Amino acid sequence: MKIILTQEVTGLGQPGDVVEVKDGYGRNYLLPRGVAIRWTRGGEKTVESIKTARSSRAVRDQEHADQLKGKLESAPVDVKVKAGSAGRLFGAVTTTEIAGAIAGVVGEDVDRRTIALANPIKTLGAHSVSVRLHDEVSATVSLNVIPA
Repeated sequence: MKIILTQEVTGLGQPGDVVEVKDGYGRNYLLPRGVAIRWTRGGEKTVESIKTARSSRAVRDQEHADQLKGKLESAPVDVKVKAGSAGRLFGAVTTTEIAGAIAGVVGEDVDRRTIALANPIKTLGAHSVSVRLHDEVSATVSLNVIPA
């Protein structure tokens, strides 16, 4: 099945890319979530408009992403969570909580989908998280998970 991505899908492509996926993946996952539309001949105009918008944003955002990377890597981010007496968390730290903490420190919103966790964070202490700000700019943020 050929589809046009309307949002970034990790491991698959960027908005405006035309990709070939298995029928079930496209029909049951991508299309219902609104991250893709079916490819048609008329959809080629949609592809061009999405790519044009993406490229204009990418040019503007490159410098902004570099500035944001400097801010993120300079200051540690504290995330307050509920924890037991042994330092184990009740659950795990989510990307939404991390994005909220980053917004509080930096003063700018970061999309939770750009935050990459290698493993779930389930203990108190210092952790590092990767944030993909732009196609070519990625920042490593130091997190301090502290009890609330």
